[in-house]
Amino acid sequence: MATVSQSAVDVRDLRRVYRMGSEDVHALAGVSFAVPRGGFWAIMGPSGSGKSTLLNLLGCLDRPSSGAYFLDGQDVSQLDDTRLSDMRLKYLGFIFQSFNLLPQLTVEENIALPLYYLGWDPHESARRARELAGLVGLQSRLRHRPRELSGGQQQRVAIARSLANDPVFLLADEPTGNLDSHTGEEIMRLLTELNEQGKTIIMVTHEPDIAAHATHRLFMRDGLVERTEGGQ
Repeated sequence: MATVSQSAVDVRDLRRVYRMGSEDVHALAGVSFAVPRGGFWAIMGPSGSGKSTLLNLLGCLDRPSSGAYFLDGQDVSQLDDTRLSDMRLKYLGFIFQSFNLLPQLTVEENIALPLYYLGWDPHESARRARELAGLVGLQSRLRHRPRELSGGQQQRVAIARSLANDPVFLLADEPTGNLDSHTGEEIMRLLTELNEQGKTIIMVTHEPDIAAHATHRLFMRDGLVERTEGGQ
């Protein structure tokens, strides 16, 4: 893999074309931007703007038709599925709208799950999970299962899990979408604190008040970057 960019994320003329019957659909038509380490970016845009396609590419869930995507300086644009999976596990932390916790596992076990796949020692994994549970204010809920938690607590577990592998950046997909406004603000304060501690965050949202927590906003339309707002 080539090592070029030293941003956390560097996207260069990224294009994604899907074949739909006899037509080509240009979901991304040449997107370029770079997120420095420690950045907090919100990606916004209407349905059909290309947000979901970009999200899949940033999350190493898909490959572009052309262009380059550098993750922590490594060009991952054309990696095969196995190596993309490896990049997801080692370099990315995911926070989903629906939490995606395993109902049969405890809080501690859910947080430690990525470390199981990385082959960590079970005792060290449990120690790391307890540490992260404390970071998100859930040290008293380690033995609880998701059904015993509120929506905000479940999202805190998901955030702790996303930090388990000390990722290059967190990719948050509508992280407050299933929460009431008060709880959503609590989650955004937590994400802001993590960013202030140096964690890079890229968040997809359609809510302007949630995007306002980010330091930089990127607006998409018709598969292109329409404009950006915020610091450089």
